[in-house]
Amino acid sequence: MNTVQGAGVVVTGAGGGIGAALARRFAAEGARVVVNDIDPGRTKAVADEIGATAVPGDASAIVDEAREALGGTVDVYCANAGLASPGDAFADEQVWAAAWDVNVMAHVRAARALLPDWLERGSGRFVSTVSAAGLLTMVGAAPYSVSKHGAYAFAEWLSLTYRHRGVKVHAICPQGVRTDMLTAAGSAGELVLAPTAIEPEDVVDALFEGIAAGRFLILPHPEVAGYYRARATDPERWLNSMSHIQRKWEGEDK
Repeated sequence: MNTVQGAGVVVTGAGGGIGAALARRFAAEGARVVVNDIDPGRTKAVADEIGATAVPGDASAIVDEAREALGGTVDVYCANAGLASPGDAFADEQVWAAAWDVNVMAHVRAARALLPDWLERGSGRFVSTVSAAGLLTMVGAAPYSVSKHGAYAFAEWLSLTYRHRGVKVHAICPQGVRTDMLTAAGSAGELVLAPTAIEPEDVVDALFEGIAAGRFLILPHPEVAGYYRARATDPERWLNSMSHIQRKWEGEDK
């Protein structure tokens, strides 16, 4: 893609899964890529594989170092690092705080660091890996569901606020993807996500198609549009349907 050739791209959470697939695809399309992950070994392994620069560490705090590694300019920032946080309303405060910090505030901090330069030059692209849970919900995972709603809301806000000033935003909202995060979802993931799970590369294909078409909302599982529409137009029916899944999960989890 012409919009990616030579671009400076940062991908967080790129030690595996969707992040690694994003990094590989951007590199293959001719971008200059910075690979970030909290795990230094995984960061280096992916970076070495694709001829990229490794910048390990907390995704909230690497924008300046990544910008320097790219020669002073970040053109595309993929806020992909995420935390799968199971639990209900009684989950520990630390679980809720960690989910909010990684899934929402890391995006906010990155945007704060990126926007001044992007607005000055009138261009920039922010890619937020949200999850279909950000549009719908996920049984057995209150902190994850709530924080992913926050991630979607922030991406939406960025888009409507800055699109007329050249900042492009994309929110990727897949359902199940065959990654470590799906495994971490346990029995709820097996019930809800695994039957229609796709590969990380399928998510990346959907993003690149969305970039070409100029779409904000990226749905690697197209059926999510119907679920989202049902949730908005008939919330009682949708909640009853989700409650049925919840009861089924409770029965299978015993």
